Amino acid sequence: MKTDNDIKTKTLSIGDKPCSTFHVQFNKARIRSSAAKVDATSIAKRPCFLCKENRPPEQESIDWRGKYELLENPFPIFPQHLTIPTYEHIPQTIKGRFADMLALAKDLPAYTLFYNGPQCGASAPDHMHFQAGSRRFMPIEEEWQDRIGEHLAVVGQARLHLMSADPRNTLLMIAEDEHDAVSLFNLILQALPKPMVNVLCYFENQQWFTFIFTRTKHRPACYFATGDEQMLVSPASVDIGGVFITAREQDFERIDSTLLEGIIREVCWQEPEIETFKNNIHGRT
Repeated sequence: MKTDNDIKTKTLSIGDKPCSTFHVQFNKARIRSSAAKVDATSIAKRPCFLCKENRPPEQESIDWRGKYELLENPFPIFPQHLTIPTYEHIPQTIKGRFADMLALAKDLPAYTLFYNGPQCGASAPDHMHFQAGSRRFMPIEEEWQDRIGEHLAVVGQARLHLMSADPRNTLLMIAEDEHDAVSLFNLILQALPKPMVNVLCYFENQQWFTFIFTRTKHRPACYFATGDEQMLVSPASVDIGGVFITAREQDFERIDSTLLEGIIREVCWQEPEIETFKNNIHGRT
Protein backbone atom coordinates (compact mmCIF):
# COMPACT_ATOMS: atom_id res chain seq x y z
CA MET A 1 0.00 0.00 0.00
CA LYS A 2 1.36 3.44 -0.97
CA THR A 3 0.49 6.77 0.63
CA ASP A 4 0.86 10.21 -0.97
CA ASN A 5 -0.33 12.90 1.46
CA ASP A 6 -4.10 12.38 1.53
CA ILE A 7 -4.09 9.76 -1.26
CA LYS A 8 -3.56 6.06 -0.62
CA THR A 9 -3.33 3.30 -3.21
CA LYS A 10 -3.34 -0.48 -3.27
CA THR A 11 -3.31 -2.93 -6.15
CA LEU A 12 -5.87 -5.71 -6.67
CA SER A 13 -6.29 -8.32 -9.41
CA ILE A 14 -9.59 -9.68 -10.70
CA GLY A 15 -10.73 -12.19 -13.28
CA ASP A 16 -9.14 -15.33 -14.68
CA LYS A 17 -5.57 -15.46 -15.94
CA PRO A 18 -4.33 -13.19 -17.27
CA CYS A 19 -5.84 -11.19 -14.41
CA SER A 20 -6.93 -7.58 -14.79
CA THR A 21 -5.04 -5.11 -12.60
CA PHE A 22 -6.80 -2.39 -10.63
CA HIS A 23 -5.09 0.33 -8.62
CA VAL A 24 -7.57 1.26 -5.89
CA GLN A 25 -7.17 4.88 -4.85
CA PHE A 26 -8.45 6.56 -1.68
CA ASN A 27 -8.97 10.17 -2.72
CA LYS A 28 -11.29 12.03 -0.38
CA ALA A 29 -11.47 15.07 -2.68
CA ARG A 30 -13.42 12.90 -5.15
CA ILE A 31 -16.42 12.67 -2.82
CA ARG A 32 -18.00 15.50 -4.84
CA SER A 33 -18.06 13.25 -7.86
CA SER A 34 -18.77 9.89 -6.19
CA ALA A 35 -21.71 11.26 -4.21
CA ALA A 36 -23.00 13.66 -6.86
CA LYS A 37 -26.76 13.80 -7.25
CA VAL A 38 -27.43 13.57 -10.96
CA ASP A 39 -31.21 13.37 -11.07
CA ALA A 40 -32.98 16.10 -13.04
CA THR A 41 -34.34 17.86 -9.94
CA SER A 42 -30.97 18.11 -8.23
CA ILE A 43 -29.24 19.31 -11.40
CA ALA A 44 -31.87 22.00 -11.94
CA LYS A 45 -31.25 23.36 -8.43
CA ARG A 46 -27.49 23.83 -8.73
CA PRO A 47 -25.41 26.18 -10.88
CA CYS A 48 -23.39 24.38 -13.54
CA PHE A 49 -19.80 24.23 -12.34
CA LEU A 50 -18.51 23.87 -15.91
CA CYS A 51 -20.01 27.13 -17.16
CA LYS A 52 -17.54 30.01 -17.13
CA GLU A 53 -19.70 32.31 -15.04
CA ASN A 54 -19.81 29.76 -12.21
CA ARG A 55 -16.13 28.83 -12.17
CA PRO A 56 -13.57 30.42 -9.82
CA PRO A 57 -12.01 33.47 -11.51
CA GLU A 58 -8.53 32.04 -10.92
CA GLN A 59 -9.35 28.92 -12.97
CA GLU A 60 -7.71 29.70 -16.30
CA SER A 61 -8.69 28.07 -19.56
CA ILE A 62 -7.10 27.37 -22.95
CA ASP A 63 -9.23 27.46 -26.08
CA TRP A 64 -9.40 24.38 -28.30
CA ARG A 65 -10.56 25.14 -31.85
CA GLY A 66 -13.25 27.54 -30.62
CA LYS A 67 -15.37 24.59 -29.43
CA TYR A 68 -13.99 23.47 -26.07
CA GLU A 69 -11.99 24.86 -23.16
CA LEU A 70 -9.08 23.05 -21.52
CA LEU A 71 -9.31 23.40 -17.73
CA GLU A 72 -7.14 22.02 -14.98
CA ASN A 73 -9.28 19.67 -12.90
CA PRO A 74 -9.33 21.00 -9.30
CA PHE A 75 -9.81 17.50 -7.84
CA PRO A 76 -7.35 15.40 -9.85
CA ILE A 77 -7.06 11.63 -10.11
CA PHE A 78 -4.08 11.73 -12.48
CA PRO A 79 -0.74 13.52 -12.16
CA GLN A 80 -2.10 15.73 -14.95
CA HIS A 81 -5.89 15.90 -15.17
CA LEU A 82 -7.91 18.14 -17.50
CA THR A 83 -11.62 18.83 -17.85
CA ILE A 84 -12.67 19.82 -21.37
CA PRO A 85 -16.18 21.36 -21.53
CA THR A 86 -17.92 22.85 -24.53
CA TYR A 87 -18.47 26.60 -24.47
CA GLU A 88 -22.21 25.99 -24.79
CA HIS A 89 -24.25 24.56 -21.95
CA ILE A 90 -25.59 21.52 -23.80
CA PRO A 91 -26.38 17.97 -22.58
CA GLN A 92 -23.67 15.34 -22.21
CA THR A 93 -23.71 12.96 -25.18
CA ILE A 94 -21.02 11.24 -27.24
CA LYS A 95 -23.34 11.02 -30.24
CA GLY A 96 -22.00 13.36 -32.89
CA ARG A 97 -18.95 14.20 -30.76
CA PHE A 98 -16.63 11.24 -31.25
CA ALA A 99 -14.70 13.02 -34.03
CA ASP A 100 -13.91 15.73 -31.48
CA MET A 101 -12.62 13.08 -29.07
CA LEU A 102 -10.32 11.65 -31.73
CA ALA A 103 -8.99 15.10 -32.62
CA LEU A 104 -8.39 15.97 -28.97
CA ALA A 105 -6.54 12.70 -28.46
CA LYS A 106 -4.31 13.47 -31.44
CA ASP A 107 -3.64 17.03 -30.25
CA LEU A 108 -2.93 15.86 -26.67
CA PRO A 109 -0.64 12.82 -27.15
CA ALA A 110 0.55 12.89 -23.52
CA TYR A 111 -3.02 12.29 -22.36
CA THR A 112 -5.73 9.67 -22.55
CA LEU A 113 -9.12 11.20 -23.29
CA PHE A 114 -12.18 9.90 -21.50
CA TYR A 115 -15.93 10.34 -21.65
CA ASN A 116 -18.51 9.44 -19.02
CA GLY A 117 -22.06 9.18 -20.26
CA PRO A 118 -25.17 10.24 -18.34
CA GLN A 119 -25.93 7.61 -15.71
CA CYS A 120 -22.41 6.27 -16.28
CA GLY A 121 -20.45 8.40 -13.84
CA ALA A 122 -20.78 11.89 -15.32
CA SER A 123 -21.26 14.34 -12.45
CA ALA A 124 -22.31 17.08 -14.91
CA PRO A 125 -24.66 15.34 -17.35
CA ASP A 126 -26.18 18.72 -18.23
CA HIS A 127 -22.96 20.09 -19.77
CA MET A 128 -21.06 18.29 -22.54
CA HIS A 129 -17.46 17.63 -21.60
CA PHE A 130 -14.55 15.25 -21.98
CA GLN A 131 -11.70 14.75 -19.56
CA ALA A 132 -8.06 13.88 -20.08
CA GLY A 133 -5.51 12.23 -17.82
CA SER A 134 -1.83 11.31 -17.98
CA ARG A 135 -1.09 8.49 -20.44
CA ARG A 136 -0.32 5.00 -19.17
CA PHE A 137 -1.81 5.75 -15.75
CA MET A 138 -4.62 3.22 -16.21
CA PRO A 139 -3.58 -0.46 -16.39
CA ILE A 140 -5.86 -1.24 -19.33
CA GLU A 141 -3.66 0.95 -21.55
CA GLU A 142 -0.97 -1.73 -21.37
CA GLU A 143 -2.98 -4.90 -20.65
CA TRP A 144 -4.93 -4.87 -23.91
CA GLN A 145 -1.86 -6.07 -25.81
CA ASP A 146 -2.15 -9.50 -24.20
CA ARG A 147 -5.86 -9.89 -24.79
CA ILE A 148 -6.96 -8.83 -28.24
CA GLY A 149 -9.79 -11.28 -28.53
CA GLU A 150 -12.64 -11.99 -30.91
CA HIS A 151 -12.82 -9.84 -34.03
CA LEU A 152 -16.30 -8.34 -34.29
CA ALA A 153 -16.37 -5.79 -37.10
CA VAL A 154 -14.33 -3.74 -39.55
CA VAL A 155 -14.94 -0.50 -41.44
CA GLY A 156 -12.08 0.43 -43.74
CA GLN A 157 -9.04 0.97 -41.52
CA ALA A 158 -10.95 0.65 -38.25
CA ARG A 159 -11.48 -2.71 -36.58
CA LEU A 160 -13.34 -3.78 -33.48
CA HIS A 161 -12.39 -6.50 -31.00
CA LEU A 162 -13.88 -7.92 -27.81
CA MET A 163 -11.05 -8.12 -25.30
CA SER A 164 -10.53 -11.67 -24.02
CA ALA A 165 -10.20 -12.76 -20.36
CA ASP A 166 -11.64 -9.44 -19.27
CA PRO A 167 -14.53 -9.32 -16.76
CA ARG A 168 -15.47 -5.87 -18.08
CA ASN A 169 -16.12 -7.34 -21.55
CA THR A 170 -14.41 -4.35 -23.10
CA LEU A 171 -14.77 -3.35 -26.73
CA LEU A 172 -11.47 -2.23 -28.27
CA MET A 173 -11.38 -0.29 -31.53
CA ILE A 174 -8.04 0.28 -33.29
CA ALA A 175 -8.09 2.68 -36.23
CA GLU A 176 -5.65 4.35 -38.60
CA ASP A 177 -8.25 6.51 -40.32
CA GLU A 178 -10.34 9.08 -38.46
CA HIS A 179 -13.39 8.86 -40.73
CA ASP A 180 -13.46 5.07 -40.57
CA ALA A 181 -13.21 5.27 -36.79
CA VAL A 182 -16.20 7.61 -36.60
CA SER A 183 -18.24 5.40 -38.94
CA LEU A 184 -17.51 2.27 -36.92
CA PHE A 185 -18.17 4.04 -33.63
CA ASN A 186 -21.59 5.16 -34.89
CA LEU A 187 -22.40 1.57 -35.82
CA ILE A 188 -21.36 0.47 -32.32
CA LEU A 189 -23.73 2.99 -30.74
CA GLN A 190 -26.57 1.74 -32.93
CA ALA A 191 -25.87 -1.88 -31.94
CA LEU A 192 -25.72 -1.36 -28.18
CA PRO A 193 -28.42 -3.09 -26.10
CA LYS A 194 -28.47 0.05 -23.89
CA PRO A 195 -27.14 3.53 -24.80
CA MET A 196 -24.89 3.65 -21.72
CA VAL A 197 -21.14 3.95 -22.31
CA ASN A 198 -17.82 5.06 -20.93
CA VAL A 199 -15.06 5.69 -23.47
CA LEU A 200 -11.25 5.96 -23.28
CA CYS A 201 -9.19 7.07 -26.28
CA TYR A 202 -5.56 7.84 -27.03
CA PHE A 203 -3.41 8.38 -30.12
CA GLU A 204 -0.11 6.54 -30.54
CA ASN A 205 2.00 5.41 -33.50
CA GLN A 206 -0.44 7.00 -35.95
CA GLN A 207 -3.33 4.98 -34.56
CA TRP A 208 -6.27 5.66 -32.29
CA PHE A 209 -6.97 3.16 -29.53
CA THR A 210 -10.50 3.39 -28.16
CA PHE A 211 -11.86 1.36 -25.25
CA ILE A 212 -15.63 1.24 -24.89
CA PHE A 213 -17.17 0.07 -21.63
CA THR A 214 -20.87 -0.61 -22.07
CA ARG A 215 -23.01 -0.43 -18.99
CA THR A 216 -26.07 -2.13 -17.58
CA LYS A 217 -26.50 0.20 -14.61
CA HIS A 218 -25.17 3.41 -13.12
CA ARG A 219 -24.23 2.46 -9.57
CA PRO A 220 -23.85 -0.89 -7.79
CA ALA A 221 -26.26 -2.05 -5.11
CA CYS A 222 -23.71 -1.38 -2.35
CA TYR A 223 -23.94 2.35 -3.12
CA PHE A 224 -27.54 2.38 -1.92
CA ALA A 225 -27.07 0.00 1.02
CA THR A 226 -27.17 1.22 4.60
CA GLY A 227 -24.85 0.87 7.56
CA ASP A 228 -21.74 -1.25 7.21
CA GLU A 229 -22.95 -2.68 3.90
CA GLN A 230 -22.76 0.65 2.11
CA MET A 231 -19.82 1.44 -0.16
CA LEU A 232 -19.96 4.90 -1.73
CA VAL A 233 -18.41 3.92 -5.06
CA SER A 234 -19.70 5.12 -8.42
CA PRO A 235 -17.66 3.55 -11.26
CA ALA A 236 -16.91 5.65 -14.32
CA SER A 237 -14.41 5.30 -17.17
CA VAL A 238 -11.25 5.70 -15.07
CA ASP A 239 -12.48 3.22 -12.44
CA ILE A 240 -13.32 0.62 -15.06
CA GLY A 241 -10.03 1.36 -16.84
CA GLY A 242 -8.19 0.19 -13.75
CA VAL A 243 -7.86 3.14 -11.33
CA PHE A 244 -10.74 2.54 -8.96
CA ILE A 245 -11.64 5.55 -6.81
CA THR A 246 -12.87 5.35 -3.22
CA ALA A 247 -13.71 8.68 -1.61
CA ARG A 248 -14.14 7.25 1.90
CA GLU A 249 -11.30 5.60 3.76
CA GLN A 250 -13.52 2.85 5.17
CA ASP A 251 -14.45 1.82 1.62
CA PHE A 252 -10.78 1.80 0.62
CA GLU A 253 -9.88 -0.41 3.56
CA ARG A 254 -12.79 -2.79 2.99
CA ILE A 255 -12.62 -3.37 -0.75
CA ASP A 256 -10.85 -6.55 -1.88
CA SER A 257 -10.60 -8.46 -5.15
CA THR A 258 -13.89 -10.30 -4.60
CA LEU A 259 -15.89 -7.15 -3.86
CA LEU A 260 -14.24 -5.26 -6.69
CA GLU A 261 -14.95 -7.94 -9.27
CA GLY A 262 -18.55 -8.14 -8.12
CA ILE A 263 -18.97 -4.38 -8.58
CA ILE A 264 -17.40 -4.40 -12.05
CA ARG A 265 -19.54 -7.32 -13.20
CA GLU A 266 -22.67 -5.69 -11.77
CA VAL A 267 -22.34 -2.41 -13.67
CA CYS A 268 -20.81 -3.71 -16.94
CA TRP A 269 -22.53 -5.89 -19.50
CA GLN A 270 -22.22 -9.66 -19.39
CA GLU A 271 -23.16 -12.64 -21.60
CA PRO A 272 -26.76 -11.69 -22.56
CA GLU A 273 -25.75 -8.19 -23.63
CA ILE A 274 -22.64 -9.47 -25.41
CA GLU A 275 -24.64 -11.88 -27.55
CA THR A 276 -27.23 -9.24 -28.39
CA PHE A 277 -24.49 -6.82 -29.40
CA LYS A 278 -22.72 -9.39 -31.58
CA ASN A 279 -25.93 -10.12 -33.46
CA ASN A 280 -26.63 -6.42 -33.88
CA ILE A 281 -23.15 -5.40 -35.05
CA HIS A 282 -22.89 -8.30 -37.50
CA GLY A 283 -26.08 -7.09 -39.10
CA ARG A 284 -24.62 -3.63 -39.68
CA THR A 285 -21.15 -4.32 -41.06
